[in-house]
Amino acid sequence: MQKAALLALLLTTPAFAYAQDTIRYKLPNSNFPISAAVEVPAGKSIVFLSGTVPPVVDAKAPKDSVAAYGDTKTQTIGVLTAIQKQLQSMHMDMGDIVKMHAFLVGDEAHGGRMDFAGFMAGYTQFFGTKEQPKLPARSAIQVAGLANPGFRVEIEVTAVRP
Repeated sequence: MQKAALLALLLTTPAFAYAQDTIRYKLPNSNFPISAAVEVPAGKSIVFLSGTVPPVVDAKAPKDSVAAYGDTKTQTIGVLTAIQKQLQSMHMDMGDIVKMHAFLVGDEAHGGRMDFAGFMAGYTQFFGTKEQPKLPARSAIQVAGLANPGFRVEIEVTAVRP
């Protein structure tokens, strides 16, 4: 009887491992909308999305200008919308993102510093909402420049297939 119970346990254990959910650890003593860490259980597929840059919002503006792509908030919304569409085409959603790297270019209007407030205004439309409360681990880094002088935002993400 004990051998049969042990065999049954061993045969079903892998199923439990694959059924585990991704674990998101909150930032201690904070309501900032990112996870301190995200733990992905064994057996999950990890998907790496390449860096995504903003779409043109003003076709009349020069293609290498900030005016063509908008301010940091506008660019962040455009980039995250594109990422959302890419994930949806893969039968995933924004809640599947576990890690985000946001590359932000310094803005003359902010003394050459990245517009972190503008980035957060766009970011919080997609993360930490009632509709999508799952928060990725995230880094926001100021860079000297991106591929186009008009870009202020490029974001790459890692997602886990549910």
